[in-house]
Amino acid sequence: MKNYSILLALVLITTFSIRSLADVKKGKWEFVKDTDYCFIQSAPIKTDIPKGKSRGQNYVLVYRMNKNPEPIIQITAGFNYKSPDSIEVKIDNGVYNFFTDADTAWANEDKKVIFAMKKGNTMTIHGYSSRGTLTTDTYTLKGFTSAFNKLSNLVQ
Repeated sequence: MKNYSILLALVLITTFSIRSLADVKKGKWEFVKDTDYCFIQSAPIKTDIPKGKSRGQNYVLVYRMNKNPEPIIQITAGFNYKSPDSIEVKIDNGVYNFFTDADTAWANEDKKVIFAMKKGNTMTIHGYSSRGTLTTDTYTLKGFTSAFNKLSNLVQ
């Protein structure tokens, strides 16, 4: 079931990402609602990437689809990950497992990670690109709980 959800999510995320990601703001969790989905999004407040390296747009989404009350976390790196285990997500002092596919990562336990995000101050994502470049993105979690509550309480 999770694999089907991921495939569907990839198609929908790609579709709505083109429209809405121009508005992703650093350090601000924003709520977006459309007919078949709703999500909150944020861009990192700090990115460490080696000099001379480039990447595409990177952000974190937490979304719900088709009136499903279960939220899903998605990280888009702006580069293809090296391998399924080439990402580390830290929320304050806790480390959480994510799995990758191309330039995207998903949590193994969304509820557990969301709970940590609601309680935490910062989220740091370390990821290795397919070329072996280490990139570190730091997100603020200030405003996450308020945005997540909008997402959770929305009746579509």
